[in-house]
Amino acid sequence: MTHVTLRSEFETLIDPYAPVAQVGTGFDFTEGPIWHPVDHYLLFSDMPGDVRRRWDARRGVAEVKRPSNKCNGMTYDAELNLIVCEHATSSLIRERPDGRREVLASHFGGQELNSPNDVCVHSSGAIYFSDPWYGRMPVYGVERPRQLGYQGVYRVVPGGEPKLVVDRNLFDQPNGLCFSPDETLLYVNDTVQALIRVFDVNADGTLSNARVFASGIRSELEAGLPDGMKCDQHGDVWVTAPGGVWVYSPRGELLGKLRVPEMVANLAWGGPDFRTLYLTSTHSVYAIPTKAGPRHEPYMSGRRSSGGAPSAGPAAAAPILADGEMRLDPNRCAMIIQDLQNDVIMDGGAFAESGAPGHAKQQHVVENVRRLAETARARGVAIVHVWFVVEPGAPGVTLNAPLFEGLVDSKAMVRGSWGAAPVSGLEPRPGDFVVEKMRMSAWEGTRLETILKATGRDMIINTGAWTNMSVEHTARTGADKGYFMIVPEDCCSTMNADWHSASINFAMQNVAIVTRADAVIRALG
Repeated sequence: MTHVTLRSEFETLIDPYAPVAQVGTGFDFTEGPIWHPVDHYLLFSDMPGDVRRRWDARRGVAEVKRPSNKCNGMTYDAELNLIVCEHATSSLIRERPDGRREVLASHFGGQELNSPNDVCVHSSGAIYFSDPWYGRMPVYGVERPRQLGYQGVYRVVPGGEPKLVVDRNLFDQPNGLCFSPDETLLYVNDTVQALIRVFDVNADGTLSNARVFASGIRSELEAGLPDGMKCDQHGDVWVTAPGGVWVYSPRGELLGKLRVPEMVANLAWGGPDFRTLYLTSTHSVYAIPTKAGPRHEPYMSGRRSSGGAPSAGPAAAAPILADGEMRLDPNRCAMIIQDLQNDVIMDGGAFAESGAPGHAKQQHVVENVRRLAETARARGVAIVHVWFVVEPGAPGVTLNAPLFEGLVDSKAMVRGSWGAAPVSGLEPRPGDFVVEKMRMSAWEGTRLETILKATGRDMIINTGAWTNMSVEHTARTGADKGYFMIVPEDCCSTMNADWHSASINFAMQNVAIVTRADAVIRALG
């Protein structure tokens, strides 16, 4: 199935021939998709069937909750508690991993809500949800009279009562809603009016300056209307619409259309790298690979509440630099300790004659990395050891560069040998990750990015040897992939000071924040 390109920018977001794969079918009407960032499964609801299901690539589709109170939209908060819109109870619910159920909102002004429909979470912890009355209709909910005379959008803060944040007469049936990447805008669509409105999000969480962002999202030839909606990392808005999903630029320009075999009700990104778009439709769930990923939602950096709470307050879009000081959110950081192995930097190692041991001592690299890693662990930073390891005889190493020829000739980095082992003081600790490679870059042919995506890390503290080779290659590729690269130069070493200086003062300046260990320690708080 070919998707429809209306502007060239569309093809930077998705391949026009991207396959539409069916991952499950035979349902009544699917909704509410959400991907668990740690356990890697898709959760989705089937309102008429009054059941909640999950899907993963290993087990396929499995039922997880029946009855489900005809749940609709779902998301996670920053602690990976499930936030659920229930049609049958007209309530917004928090479900904790241990099964505890907490009602977040059920009434407004002493009257029952209509039926919370879709939901999104602000980085402050505030929850915004739409409240049309579909859940009081037959099939999709429980038929019963309405108590409120309007359909609104609400905000609820931890421990507080819901607050109406839009004019009560503005919407006929408010439905999907999502934040822009920087959370300065909230988009809300209206299924009956077939349009999307956008609001400014004020510092106190209220909304203002309502205006129409896109309209006319209907067709007499194809089924589909505005329902689910998500914002990607660039600020583009993806909304269900006739024929599948329509994609709008941040300026409201229609960029293109995803073609899907059934009417689509909602969508969410998932997969290990959040580059698979899952679509809940009338009777099936589909998956489409995309080039763009989602805006960074709070739950994507979250941890289970039993495993430690995330840091409070909004997550910065990038490392914050203020008055010459850097501020880093530890829950978004990973520290790479790369190639600090005996053969690379120690006297007696395979590459000792290169001068690497002398420069490592001059840089105090082992002590600086050890000290930084101890602080990082204590703050909740993920520690990833990246080791160059080959089997005896170095099978699989292509001799396409002098570096790899020298490695094979020197019989270096052989699994199980002293030379391949980490230097004393930098051994992995419980909870650390170990990644093995056979190229210079930590990304090439490894599971590094899978670990980073699974743990919600997008800020990389890049340390190790050699500065102008493995460290620089890793920084360049990480920057290309969209990660924030931070290089404490006194936590890196190479063969000599000149090569180190050339990399740090020239090449690395364009792809990373170059700093020192003490500055990173202060930045982690």
